Amino acid sequence: MTFEQILKDLKQKQYKPIYFLMGNEGYFIDQITNYIANNVLTEEEKGFNQTILYGKDVEAEDIIMAARRFPMMSQHQVIIVKEAQNIAKIEDLVIYADNPLNSTILVINYRYKTLDKRKKLYKSIQKNGVLFESSALREYEIPKWVSSYLQNKGKTIDAKASALLAEFLGTDLSKITHELDKLELAIGSSVKQIDSSHIEKNIGVSKDYNNFELQKAVLYRDIAKANKIVLAFGKNPKAYPIQVTIVTLFGAFLKLLSFYYLPDKSKNSVAAALKINPFFVQDYMAGAKNYPARKVIQIISLLREYDMKSKGFDSATTDPGELLKELIFKIMH
Repeated sequence: MTFEQILKDLKQKQYKPIYFLMGNEGYFIDQITNYIANNVLTEEEKGFNQTILYGKDVEAEDIIMAARRFPMMSQHQVIIVKEAQNIAKIEDLVIYADNPLNSTILVINYRYKTLDKRKKLYKSIQKNGVLFESSALREYEIPKWVSSYLQNKGKTIDAKASALLAEFLGTDLSKITHELDKLELAIGSSVKQIDSSHIEKNIGVSKDYNNFELQKAVLYRDIAKANKIVLAFGKNPKAYPIQVTIVTLFGAFLKLLSFYYLPDKSKNSVAAALKINPFFVQDYMAGAKNYPARKVIQIISLLREYDMKSKGFDSATTDPGELLKELIFKIMH
């Protein structure tokens, strides 16, 4: 089941006896867990019928005993097991999973791991409950997710602003939602469209001096703009680490290399193939005009070389700002 389907069923009070929530992205696990914890039972019922256990403190037998109890003056009891990845013999839960009580809602948080699909526990929960794997989103998926999150709150965000957020905040959804919620409060309910100026003012990332703008300047071969950004980066290397910049440019030129060999170069086809927002397709079209395929291959090799140099190989005493300046010069000339 998807995250959206699980929440939809929960809101319709369609409960399963077991929710096994596993994987690397804690945000989705927490959202499902918190919804069950906050909405299944009334405040009066929670005192006797809601229990939170921690994997480092319990064994599978303790969970089974708790789950087999009947609720007191309530239709359901809720048992939430946090940090279940610390349970030594998690597979022993199969004894309960084969025949769970419908009056118990057992929620198991199994972070950073997944169950072995070949084992009996996986198959039993799949048959009698909900198995949900919470996978971390990839970087290119973040802008779309941000747009969807804000849309549910009655706001929209332009492509540049969502790209800035993705670059600045990474892929940690809990961190992203925390910043978006703060941004929503800061701009107020009257502002419906979020742009890069809102991001700069309220989150702290510059709309003019960032890796996204440097990438664009390089693709368009705008030497003056690229040099201004590189100079700003050199003055504040902690805020703009050269390694992150190199990774950003490396990804851009890999996409540009792929662009040359796409049979269909229409905007939507390119966006789908390169996994980018259609708004940014024009940047790669410009890059293709400015850099022949042979030059792009040389640039990719150059980026690998300077990645090593930035980590101390053959240039242990070179200032990161000077290294970046040298790299950008070689790319654009």
